[in-house]
Amino acid sequence: MKINMGGLDRVLRILAGVVVLSAGVYYQNYWGAVGLLPLLTGVIGSCPAYMPFGLSTCRVKEK
Repeated sequence: MKINMGGLDRVLRILAGVVVLSAGVYYQNYWGAVGLLPLLTGVIGSCPAYMPFGLSTCRVKEK
């Protein structure tokens, strides 16, 4: 997969994922599993939703 996320985008997604997962654990609710999506995209650095629109928050252009 092509990296299309910049540093700030990745950090915010990882933080949001951890917060949602933590809330799910705290409230003992499976909706916390939704936090896996932003967490995984933040760790990987690629957002599948950006690809069809050609979006990228990454500063460096890939060749």
